[in-house]
Amino acid sequence: MAEITNNSGLRQYLVVTGNYWAFTLTDGALRMLVVLHFYSLGYSPLAIASLFLFYELFGVITNLIGGWLGARIGLNKTMNIGLFLQVLALSMLLVPATMLSVVWVMAAQAMSGIAKDLNKMSAKSSLKLLLPEDAKGALYKWVAILTGSKNALKGVGFFLGGLLLTQLGFQGAVAAMAAVLAAIWLLSLFLLKRDLGKSKFKPKFKDLFSKSAAINKLSAARLFLFGARDVWFVIALPLYLATEFQWSQTSIGSFLALWVIGYGAVQAFAPLLTGKKSGKVPGAASAVSWAIALCAVPLLISLGMQYSATPLQVLIGGLMLFGAIFAVNSSLHSYLIVSLAGRDGVSLDVGFYYMANAMGRLLGTVLSGWVYQVAGLHACLWISSGFLLLTVFISLMLKNSNK
Repeated sequence: MAEITNNSGLRQYLVVTGNYWAFTLTDGALRMLVVLHFYSLGYSPLAIASLFLFYELFGVITNLIGGWLGARIGLNKTMNIGLFLQVLALSMLLVPATMLSVVWVMAAQAMSGIAKDLNKMSAKSSLKLLLPEDAKGALYKWVAILTGSKNALKGVGFFLGGLLLTQLGFQGAVAAMAAVLAAIWLLSLFLLKRDLGKSKFKPKFKDLFSKSAAINKLSAARLFLFGARDVWFVIALPLYLATEFQWSQTSIGSFLALWVIGYGAVQAFAPLLTGKKSGKVPGAASAVSWAIALCAVPLLISLGMQYSATPLQVLIGGLMLFGAIFAVNSSLHSYLIVSLAGRDGVSLDVGFYYMANAMGRLLGTVLSGWVYQVAGLHACLWISSGFLLLTVFISLMLKNSNK
């Protein structure tokens, strides 16, 4: 089985991974800093959630344009631009407290959303280029490690944000993160290979949209997969825990951080769970079977909570099961897009796919707040199962697609 064996390729992988890890820590910490700081100022949970809408919206735009940009100027430049923009986003929050209006914070979050998706698209796309063309098994392993470690570190970032807020205060915490990330950005300017991911042709703006039926269907499946998670996880779940079970904000934040860390750990081990140990490389059939396994979980959580004498235990147990199966689904999808993407101009296909991912998160975030406010958590869970059923149907169509 081919691996990243040459020293140059391994160094590039370590630089890409180090950049991605550092960015992810600040991304998770910044989210927790904003949530806790503005909650302490008296903002309602829904008002706090609105601060992140631009973060998701600009993620949609960035993934679409970022893939085109990466193919034209190289993935090293798009990754470094992402790091620099995150430093700027953090710096925007260093203004006096009186200037930290909702609009200003939303603008900073918009920049952070652009930075995050440039960084993610660059990291995922670069793996395609650091491995031989026929190294499917190795590609799955390295994608799973990168994806899983990122999500685990995002959970660690939640803890880091709370710790820095306690020790340094809001502005001190933001300044510390900006300084560290700026140093990493300067190192990356010198260490990252300059022609990484630069296409041999100059893609035109019309090339933003994928012409591959398989990638289009995989992207649609990804949209509903992530919409199914966020429609109940992002806003509805923490509000439900706070109002129905009187959990404190610290308890909710810690619980969600641990869930994200566990979710990332399962992602990293997804290749072992999907047959790689026996020499199998997953395809569209695996995406279908794992989506089917996830499909009924939100519905069962809803029914279990309504008919159980211990609804909190059902909710927590169901969330653990959902997280584990969802993590495998996510890791499978991450591998499939990198595998299906064309080697020349890989970022175009990957960027289009993660644009659909961002659209799913945006749709889920908006519905999570609105549906919970109108109809409650159980309605969110039913919609989640409906979205997952759509994921199954689209994945079935994927089995009949050629690249």
